[in-house]
Amino acid sequence: MTNQIFNKLAKKISKKKHVAYVNARLFDPESGLDEKGTLLTEGSKIIDFGKNIATPEGAEIIDCQGHLLTPGLLDIQVHFREPGLEYKETIETGSKSAVAGGVTTVVCMPNTKPVIDDPSIMDFINDKSEESAYCNIRAYGAITKGQHGKKITEMALLKKAGVSGFTDDGLPVMNSLVMRRAMEYCSMLDLPICQHAEDLNLSDGGCINEGEVSTRLGVKAVPNASEAIIVERDLLLLELAPKCHYHVLHISTYQAIDAVRRAKAKGLNVTCEAAPHHFMLTDEAAKDYRTFAKMNPPLRSQKDIEAIIEGFKDGTIDAIATDHAPHDQESKRVPISQAAFGIVGLETMLPLSLNLVHQGHLSLKDVLARMTYKPADIIREPAGRLKKGARADLTLIDLDMEWEIRPEAFFSKSKNSPFSSFKTKGRAIRTVVGGQTVYELKN
Repeated sequence: MTNQIFNKLAKKISKKKHVAYVNARLFDPESGLDEKGTLLTEGSKIIDFGKNIATPEGAEIIDCQGHLLTPGLLDIQVHFREPGLEYKETIETGSKSAVAGGVTTVVCMPNTKPVIDDPSIMDFINDKSEESAYCNIRAYGAITKGQHGKKITEMALLKKAGVSGFTDDGLPVMNSLVMRRAMEYCSMLDLPICQHAEDLNLSDGGCINEGEVSTRLGVKAVPNASEAIIVERDLLLLELAPKCHYHVLHISTYQAIDAVRRAKAKGLNVTCEAAPHHFMLTDEAAKDYRTFAKMNPPLRSQKDIEAIIEGFKDGTIDAIATDHAPHDQESKRVPISQAAFGIVGLETMLPLSLNLVHQGHLSLKDVLARMTYKPADIIREPAGRLKKGARADLTLIDLDMEWEIRPEAFFSKSKNSPFSSFKTKGRAIRTVVGGQTVYELKN
């Protein structure tokens, strides 16, 4: 039986308080550090780490028992539904779910109600986060007002309010001229513009991937070309605004991955991310009209999974992000054509991603890099590294813990996951944000 302990972030932490994480396997994906030692924090900062670190008198001692101590994980694509859809998720419940998964920083999508298209909405999120969050909360601003795809938001004012980039996620920017102008604007702001790549005309209300499964089920489907066409178009636009940083959200098709690969070879400033469900499941997961396996972009084919893994191997895909999309039961337990898109993912990101290590596809360093410093760099966040003077955001991981995923036990307000009863190996057992333990798993 396990006991899970949570602590909300304190508004103030003593700058003089020392905590020593002893007997840890210190692991930093960027530098390649992998050695047994101690990490010392003072207040909210890392002040030292290594093999022979003296522990100050009166310091709190945390015995890591040889487990992996890494920079705190980041998830740069989540939906916390607040404001407007609090019955599905809130900043409080979403961030609690995050730290239970070892995630110390999240970036919320702007498709709330109202949309994050005005600094006042970002101010609300910042205030609410300070009041109720367990982890660091960041957010993207919308590219267009109301996410209607017509008029660009006041991006400079949104940046001043603290957004980490811009996206109309949930919808693509279909108008090429609007997307070009947004890219040009972002070129001056040093923030990424992030695209949900989908040609709405091709998708045409489709609910799962176009292929054998959709044919058997007799439902409208979404072809790979829907994603690839928008990525190819945007990369052409990027050549017209080369100082812009263009980021592809939840990339899922071999054609789009190949387009990004070619663009990187040309020197274009493009990054992309993939979600665990897209490299773990094919559209076969939806074969019995399973609405918990309905998401956008949809689960694809085995060929697409292999392309994602190859994209990780050769560096085409920069980050892992969950697209954590909580929905109430009433939104999912309906006919598949009517069901909402999306699954929750924060509490399963780490163990599902570690499958890439267990299956021999990637090294531990390569997997954790895509959940630490690489996504941090995409959103210009000073995080994801074990570094003296850095914010003490840390994740302690038991790589050998075997457990079964049980969505009913999630701390998210919603339980919509297709991974129920999956056997996994590896789990966060302590999460530290700004020097404070916010989550601890005790046997």
